[in-house]
Amino acid sequence: MFSWAIFFLIIALIAAILGFGGIAGTAVSIAKLVFFVAIVLFVISTIAQIARGRR
Repeated sequence: MFSWAIFFLIIALIAAILGFGGIAGTAVSIAKLVFFVAIVLFVISTIAQIARGRR
């Protein structure tokens, strides 16, 4: 999932360099959304793993 965030960030950087502000802004927004979803899923899975304990 982090690879998708990095992908959209790279797309945003390329679009910004080429002068496509609208596309760059949208790509940055998508990259932020994907990044924060990945962080939330990581935290949830970590808490679930700790709550379940080792077997």
